[in-house]
Amino acid sequence: MQVHSFHIPVMGIGYTIDSPIRVAHLGISSAISLVDDMLTERMREFYSKKYSLPFAPIARHDEDARANRITAYLNTVHHLVQQKVRDFKAQLLHQKETLQQYIDLLPDTAELKKQLQANLHRGQEAIKQVLEQHYRSGSIDVNIMTKLDKANYRDRQPLPIEYNDAHASLRGFAQSKVSGALVLSAGMNARLYSYMEQFADFYPGADGSFSKKIILKVSDYRSAIVQGKIFAKKGLWISEFRVESGLNCGGHAFATQGFLMGPILEEFSNNRAALQKELFELYKRGLEAKDIPAPEHAPEMRLTAQGGVGTAEEHNNLMQRYGLDSVGWGSPFLLVPEAVAIDPDTIELLAKGQEKDYFLSHVSPVGVRFNNIRGASRDLEQQALAKAGKPGAACTKQFILLNTEFTERPICTASSRYQKLKIEELDKQNLDAAAYQKVYDKIVAKSCICNGLGVATLNSHDIDTTREGQGVSICPGPNLAYFNRQASLTEMLDHIYGRSSLINEAQRPNLFVKELGMYLDYLQEEFDDSEQVDARQIKGWQTFIQNLRNGISYYQNLFDLDANWSEATREKTLDQLDQATARLNKLEEHWQTFKEKVCI
Repeated sequence: MQVHSFHIPVMGIGYTIDSPIRVAHLGISSAISLVDDMLTERMREFYSKKYSLPFAPIARHDEDARANRITAYLNTVHHLVQQKVRDFKAQLLHQKETLQQYIDLLPDTAELKKQLQANLHRGQEAIKQVLEQHYRSGSIDVNIMTKLDKANYRDRQPLPIEYNDAHASLRGFAQSKVSGALVLSAGMNARLYSYMEQFADFYPGADGSFSKKIILKVSDYRSAIVQGKIFAKKGLWISEFRVESGLNCGGHAFATQGFLMGPILEEFSNNRAALQKELFELYKRGLEAKDIPAPEHAPEMRLTAQGGVGTAEEHNNLMQRYGLDSVGWGSPFLLVPEAVAIDPDTIELLAKGQEKDYFLSHVSPVGVRFNNIRGASRDLEQQALAKAGKPGAACTKQFILLNTEFTERPICTASSRYQKLKIEELDKQNLDAAAYQKVYDKIVAKSCICNGLGVATLNSHDIDTTREGQGVSICPGPNLAYFNRQASLTEMLDHIYGRSSLINEAQRPNLFVKELGMYLDYLQEEFDDSEQVDARQIKGWQTFIQNLRNGISYYQNLFDLDANWSEATREKTLDQLDQATARLNKLEEHWQTFKEKVCI
């Protein structure tokens, strides 16, 4: 069982790339992004020099370079974490101050804390036994965005599918010494899932344990069922379903059809045992088909959640009501340089940001909304280039090559090549000035996040950014608007566990209300941007509105009846839900006008 009741999710490309080295010895789990193998290579070089480890560079055009780079970096992380764990446990035995500081970091619910406190004055041997029985280092997890799986070429010829980006990332993790979990995000990739069958570490050992686990990030229960069954039939077990808010999160935002986080978690909680049982039956048959002995009992199937959590009250209520195994705290840790790789200038930008500064942007070339903050230097750079008649960016890393409007091989919509072609197409349409500007702004809004999301990381380690440029992309969730200063790791853990507070909670809406408001904003924007609609859109919006209405009803019952929330939270939230209902009623009236036009 893990020591802490929270985890640090993946953030951007680089922000959590070395978080395990920083916090795993404290029992904190975190996830490394495997998007950028060039960044992992540079980080391996940095840590090899720092700790006098042997380093042989892996050139970009070497055979299977992407997978080998990822394997090499993960092995370096594994080595350093193991070393830090050994050193830390020795300090706990021999340094009373370090031991007390560690005890103070732990949640009161942790058995490790209870046992350490009970044996604090019984000597080293007693402490050693407690550590052997209850101490656990944090997991070294990795994250793959399944949709970022572009084909790669050699001598202008396409390489086999296993050299695709996501496939190579998977192989890099599978061949590493790390025994953490693979977090799969951004939707389903059937070919990638099938490729996972080739790696023995994802199957159970003789004792039923896994060398490497699978975590599936989902935004609704139906997705969990569908994808869970696909994996189970292959003899692959989902060890954790990680529920993430569709909009109230950092990074890319994958909006649901109006399904809200509370009702989604309720559905998971109510059906968790049945889901585990159903998947286990399929899983056993999947293993038997591969002549792999099936365990007698279903393996552990954890349920976690993340997205917008910002107070100890929210943390505790999520854990208790929905039976969660862990809660993800992401964006607040962007203010904790002890835990993530971020530079002082970016921290200052985030700390000064107000509610109005955090927004769902269109800058990502992935084609979905992207949580952002106004003033991000990468965005400002590209806006300046567009004004100077030089829109777009040089596509140097080429991780998001998804568009084939103008080319046979995909290119990136943030690239100067694409934007030049798209603007030339726009120029031929003879639109009036206002209509032209509206389309033009959407074209040049796309920003080079492949480079931008790694710059703050490189800056934090004083690594040269000539290749990437100086512009920083940052992907904080809107929850960060309520935190206004840099914090130490101790301060953030004290905040999470309710020992102190880093925010003015009276000014902050409950996480469920914040997400609801974001969905209302999202629907309003959908209406405002829709000049011509069809019957399918009308029906989709009707479903969206009804799902929001169902969610509001759920929350009204939750905060009216659940006494675990403070009276102040309940009163404020119920009032805000009434305001949201009134706003939704107006949106439904707006929807009705679209419906009437389509019917006519």
